[in-house]
Amino acid sequence: MARRALILVGDRTSHGGVVLEGERPGTPVVMIPGLFGGAYGFRKVIPLLLARGFHTIVIEPLGIGNSGRPTPADWRRFLDANPQGCFAAEVDGKVVGTAATLVYETRFAWIGMVLVDPEFRGRGIGTGLLRKAIEHLDGIGIPTSKLDATPQGRPIYEKLGFVGEYEIERWLLSRRVPEASEPPGPLGLPSQVLRLDREIFGADRSRLLQSLAAENPEFILVAEQQGGIAGYALGRRGTLADHLGPWITRDVETAEELLDEFLWRSRRETVLVDALKARRSVGGLLAARGFRVSRPLTRMVRGPNRFPGRPDLLCGILGPEFG
Repeated sequence: MARRALILVGDRTSHGGVVLEGERPGTPVVMIPGLFGGAYGFRKVIPLLLARGFHTIVIEPLGIGNSGRPTPADWRRFLDANPQGCFAAEVDGKVVGTAATLVYETRFAWIGMVLVDPEFRGRGIGTGLLRKAIEHLDGIGIPTSKLDATPQGRPIYEKLGFVGEYEIERWLLSRRVPEASEPPGPLGLPSQVLRLDREIFGADRSRLLQSLAAENPEFILVAEQQGGIAGYALGRRGTLADHLGPWITRDVETAEELLDEFLWRSRRETVLVDALKARRSVGGLLAARGFRVSRPLTRMVRGPNRFPGRPDLLCGILGPEFG
């Protein structure tokens, strides 16, 4: 049975003492400092927690380039789903690297949040964290692991048994914010979309999609055609940009409709899309609206790829954090 983790975001304790009513010392405490602008007073709290027998993991915000960073909500999704599959590397009391895993049914797992502080790269920290994640997944009997690799990371992943599945391009749009528009009415995520997504993604991720939809209901986009689903898309608000994905359609006309609707609803100057390189028509839609390619990614898989899904229907993935 998975153990529950107590998550402290920011500095919610005073350094004069730690108040954790009803919590047993064996409960893991996951602290996410600074992500809400908090200072570093959490370092004074750690010794108090350890003295009371709590196991503390500190996760500090680590950048993943200039175009996006994980949000507190992103971390919570990993920690809520699989706290035992989240790992951090520490040097002299400072967290300098992270890795996290999500298990989709028992078909395959996703490895994400493989982040290393720029000052500590080139020391094998990322590789060590990745090995720890793989060891964890092998230990719980998950036969297949997937991730999205940058060109710099791909050789490392290949040495650990990963092979390329398909190519992805991150497209970035910098624009003037459009005029304010009326917010859309409330819309839930239809069960028909969740069933279709399982077929296209290769496994059930309805809990993750429902979490994203509840947090960003204005980005729930569903295109219907003759009583069926012609396409759908979701979005999320990142630290630096709005992110379109997953973006899934059967035809370019529906892809264009969903893209334009998302851009109309977004209120950010920067918008990101991780699009499949093989769907050249999708790249054409993005380029025509001012997007430019920011960086390439490669979807990689380790182990038998028995559930590849339907990448031919993918315009854009959810994101390298989640698959």
